[in-house]
Amino acid sequence: MATGETVFSDVAFDLISVQYHALKAGYEAGRYVRDAEHAGDREAAAFFRTVMAEDSARAEQCHRLLKRLTATAGAVQPGGQDVGGGGDGARAGEEQDGDGATWFQEAGRA
Repeated sequence: MATGETVFSDVAFDLISVQYHALKAGYEAGRYVRDAEHAGDREAAAFFRTVMAEDSARAEQCHRLLKRLTATAGAVQPGGQDVGGGGDGARAGEEQDGDGATWFQEAGRA
């Protein structure tokens, strides 16, 4: 993707894409494991389990890299509005835990 087309860097977009495809492939490999087991092919089932584990590791690595990327350099929308990386990262009505996960507060609750 060309630089400047989104508020995300090319690296962030690429990591998101790789993570998505790794998760999707891992999900599909689970079906392949079941197919191989149903056919009685233990070797193929073991191979597909390896594929699932590799895809899972790839998705986890993307997640770690994305967390690091978004923690070190927030994206900025046109007009200078910070969309990540600034302050605690929480917007109005949100809270953020120690790992950077953000959730919305229910109305009227602290």
